[in-house]
Amino acid sequence: MKKYLLLTLVLVLATALAGCGGEKLNKLGYYPKLNVYNWSDYIDPEVLKDFEDEYGIRVNYENFATNEEMLAKLKAGGTSYDVLFPSDYMVQALIELGMLQELDFDNLDNFKNIDPMFKNLLFDPENKYSVPYFWGTMGIVYDSARIPEDITSWRALWDDKYAGKIVMLDSPRDSIGITLKMLGYSANTRDIGELNEAMAELIKQKPIVRSYEIDAFKDMMASGDAIMSLCWSGDAMLLISEHPNLSYVIPEEGTNVWVDCMVVPTVSKHKREAELFINYMLRPDVNAKCAIAIGYSTANTEAIKLLPEETQNDEVAYPKGNVWDKGEIFIDLGEFTVEYDRVWTEIKSK
Repeated sequence: MKKYLLLTLVLVLATALAGCGGEKLNKLGYYPKLNVYNWSDYIDPEVLKDFEDEYGIRVNYENFATNEEMLAKLKAGGTSYDVLFPSDYMVQALIELGMLQELDFDNLDNFKNIDPMFKNLLFDPENKYSVPYFWGTMGIVYDSARIPEDITSWRALWDDKYAGKIVMLDSPRDSIGITLKMLGYSANTRDIGELNEAMAELIKQKPIVRSYEIDAFKDMMASGDAIMSLCWSGDAMLLISEHPNLSYVIPEEGTNVWVDCMVVPTVSKHKREAELFINYMLRPDVNAKCAIAIGYSTANTEAIKLLPEETQNDEVAYPKGNVWDKGEIFIDLGEFTVEYDRVWTEIKSK
């Protein structure tokens, strides 16, 4: 009788599992799901489906608009995210807050594909917590048909003759950061005097700025409503591919080089599966597929070899030489962040 009951229980359990969304047992023998939190339009959707098909792991995929939004959602709790895609300075902040798990690199054999130039950076000196995904620069995208002279300095964004046609980013670290670089200071300054000097410059500039945007500047540049904008290199690549009259330049004073990463938060209940996903994203074919679909630069040297030749030779996407010669990475400013927020609030209120 006991054997009969046990057999019945096994059959019922098997039937219940088989009806779990019509899924098959994955290679690990059960039905985990991964909660992935990423920037919008930052992965090829087919890659998610391919991962689900290959490993039998369902992916719940959500988007955030800013690093700060992502951090607020994490702090609020309620969702056990397994993989996040924060930027450099936010990786550092999450480490300092104790919100990231150390990665097991025995499960990340594809980490060998990452360009050494993007390993062991200031925000995670030993790459204990993060794996680089995409990277890029900050520069100026401009209409070279309507601006015949060469743009070489951030000062071009302060030129009165382009009044009403200039767009700045609605992002304090970026807009304040390039102003600090223009003045010869670090984009990570903690000097109140330098920060206030940058504020004065941005207040002086404000009357000639058409607007402060995050995404809408792309439509403005495409339509010709704006002729110059602060711009991330990936967005510049996409704009230039559709509008050959547009050009992109990294000004001579230097710029921010940003690196977006993949990490596993401490709230993750599926660390092994999260590392499986990250390792999958580091596969050259998968990574190249995302780079082609999204248009941003990959830190994966083997993936670069699979990109179209014109992309490999595109100096907007892949500047020649060491990007750190003219570039500075953002670091977490800790409590000093409130000073940047203060400055930005004052600029926007003028």
